[in-house]
Amino acid sequence: MPTPPSTRSVKIDSDERGGWSSDRPRRDGAPPRPADVGVRGRVLRPTEELRYSPGSLLMIVSGSPEERDDFARRVIEDRSFVLSLGKVRGLMAGRVPDEEIEERAGELLDAAVLKRLEAGDTVVLPAAGVTAEEREHYVRMAAPHRRPCHLILIEAGRDRIPDEVPHATLNRLRSALDAGQLGAEGFNTSLRLGGSSIGELKRIAFRPASRDD
Repeated sequence: MPTPPSTRSVKIDSDERGGWSSDRPRRDGAPPRPADVGVRGRVLRPTEELRYSPGSLLMIVSGSPEERDDFARRVIEDRSFVLSLGKVRGLMAGRVPDEEIEERAGELLDAAVLKRLEAGDTVVLPAAGVTAEEREHYVRMAAPHRRPCHLILIEAGRDRIPDEVPHATLNRLRSALDAGQLGAEGFNTSLRLGGSSIGELKRIAFRPASRDD
């Protein structure tokens, strides 16, 4: 893990917006290529506090759902910003047939995330998995509204990672993050936390920088 810096707070400025280019139809009549959401990303170092600009999309990714959720509960200053499949499933339990919950939970989560992004509200999203497809899905929801996107990867021991989590996919994410390549996915900043550095981060807030900063 990188050596923690001397400063104890990191601020992510509001001008770090997601990139978005218009779709360009191909000359052969094929469907338009997906818009490029790439931005100039930077890798953060562990610190005691992170402060992102209001209206950001923050994705928290981990091979361990328990580690991911424990981290979010502990450090997110305003819990109302957090949206997750688990949260939506819990709200639907007993109101929707069990066989419909999974599909409808995904639809409702997407609708809630999109509504907040359109309104310029902050979204903290504990990712359901570790795939690039899931990350791209939400980055592309944020890009038309020029919402800055950020990612935190929470490491976990192998005994904490369920068997169904694809380790090769998780390794690719880890390698891309360490190489500073997640800007290509649309993430303005990324941060990997493992071991003692997980506990070192005490708070994540979403507020503008003060005049004294």
